[in-house]
This record gives sequence, structure tokens and C-alpha cells, in this order.
Amino acid sequence: MPPYLRAGLGHTKGRCFVTVLLALFAVVPAIGIARCAAVPKAPVKLEHDVYAMGTEYGIALYGLNATKLESAAEQASEEATRLDRMLSNYIPDSELSKVNREAYDHPVQVSSELFDLLEACMRYSRESDGSFDITVGPLMKIWGFYKGSGYLPHRAEIRTALHHMGYRNVELDAAHRTVRFKESGMSLDPGGVGKGYAVDKMVSVLRANQVDSALVSGGGSSIYGIGTPPNEPRGWYVRIRDPKDENKTAAVVYLKDDSLSTSGNYEKFFYAEGKLYSHIMDPRTGYPSTGMLSVSVIAPRTLDSEVWAKPYYILGRQWTARHKPDEFRVLLCEDKPGATCEWLP
Repeated sequence: MPPYLRAGLGHTKGRCFVTVLLALFAVVPAIGIARCAAVPKAPVKLEHDVYAMGTEYGIALYGLNATKLESAAEQASEEATRLDRMLSNYIPDSELSKVNREAYDHPVQVSSELFDLLEACMRYSRESDGSFDITVGPLMKIWGFYKGSGYLPHRAEIRTALHHMGYRNVELDAAHRTVRFKESGMSLDPGGVGKGYAVDKMVSVLRANQVDSALVSGGGSSIYGIGTPPNEPRGWYVRIRDPKDENKTAAVVYLKDDSLSTSGNYEKFFYAEGKLYSHIMDPRTGYPSTGMLSVSVIAPRTLDSEVWAKPYYILGRQWTARHKPDEFRVLLCEDKPGATCEWLP
């Protein structure tokens, strides 16, 4: 068995470990002449993580050249931090924060990238009957899920928040690439879209560096698998936890050039007056959605799987069955007595 070399490589945004399987060379004599035949190189495995947009992004990748893998992982991490500066509502000088501060007072010109993403969010909102809404920021704040663990607001607070929301109150001007709010107090929240978008962009960076075997994870809930890992032609093994018991498994999937995102009531929640309130808000009512424990979506893009996990969670089995694209796979874990997690046909 060949020996392993493990080396730690430091950087400012995370930690990086490289595992290199050393190649062996055999000397084979033939017709009196010593000939050297190299055993084929075994794949190098690299693991890398970076913290951005309030969560940890992990990368696991394989290849034959450790230096190239390290460079690709660093570039993908830099992409995550770049997007943090664009999308974070925790960074005062991010593009999104500037929109939230100024878009009611005057149209705010934004980058082409942010404009295109906001256009996509408006489309998601229309197609989901308003169950996905990036203007949910005021609700997240009064329910305590913005920089907090949650608390039960008064009904009057909820009514006020709803008045300061609504994707129809976002005016996008494609000719001037500007964003304007029609109501005061509005706030865009990237929580339902940021991780998926970042994972897809990181995947693009890895592909541009000729990486053909990698798994990229945003907080463990939005994941994309590039190709397959060594000796596993089915793809990257991913376990979907049982929403009632993290030690149990609801389903196992293998990702091969596709994504998986999960939304569950166990991610962020609190109890008040004997009832569980989760962070998955129904922007139409102002209250956390009920009736579902978790929803997992497999889709070609992580942006799509992350975004659509929320409407499927909120709108339930029948709506999801009627509206999901044929290429999506959806695992529903309903909050009903005796119900089990089931893949939609």
C-alpha cells in the first residue's frame, strides 16, 4: 500500500488540506535491458472551505495535479467572497445593502450581474404565485431571524411588515439597469437565493479550471456534484436527513452534474406558546409556513433547486406535482401523523 502525504496549506478565508497518493514506479528487466514502467498516478484529493454570506462553503475535488486543484479551489473561494460583497445584507457597503438603503429614495443603478439575478427573482415570484419573494426582509426582521434566533411578533407588526413587502413593489428598469422600491421600509433578503447562486458560480470557476470531479456545498443545504468521485460511477453520495431525527436518513442520492437543495423546519426555529415556528416564511400571510417538515429538490442548477424548495414547501404536494418541471426530483416530508418522506412521481 503506497504511503500518504498530508500537507496543510493556510489561507486567509478558510483552511485547505491536500492528500496526495504517491505514485510507485517499477523497474522491469526485459531482454537484458532495464525498462522503467510508471504506475498510473492515483487521484489527488483536496478539501477546501470558505466562509461567506453567513455560511460555510465546502469544496471537495479530485484530480491528478495538486497544484492545479489548489489554484482552482482558491479561485472558487474568491468567487464566494466576491459574491458576499455583492449580495450580503450584513455588509453595509455591499451592492444589496446600498439598494436596501436607497432604492425608495431614488432608482439605484446596479451591476449587470445583480440586475439579472433580481430579474430572475421577479420571475420566480410570479411563477410561484408569490410564495417565493425576495422582499421578505421585513418579515425576517420582525420574526427575529435576521441576526437572531427568532421570537413571536405582535399581529400589528406582521401587518406593518406586509405593507413594506411585495415583489410587485420592486421596479426594475432594464434600459438604465436600476432598481427602485415603490414602498418605504422595503428590504431585499438573499436568504432564499444566495447560496444556490454562489454554488453555481463556484462550480463555473472549477469547470473553467478543467476540474471534472468535485462536490461544492453551501452550508450543507445547497449542493452540486461535478462528475463523479473516483471508483463511484453513480456520482457523489449525499445523505438527506430525516427532518424528525438527524441521526436517521430520509433518502440517499448520488449527484452527477446536478444539484440538491433542502429546506427544513429544523434549520432555524424557536418555540413560543408551545408551538414551533420555523424560518420558512409564507410571504403572502406573514407567518411561518406549516404542513411540511422538509423539502429536497434535485435540479440541473443549484439556484433553481434552492429557490424552488421554498414554494414546494409552502404550497404543498398537489401544487408541486402540477408545476414542477419534468427534470426535477422532489422529496416531500409532510407534517402529518404517520407520514413518511416520499419522492413525487
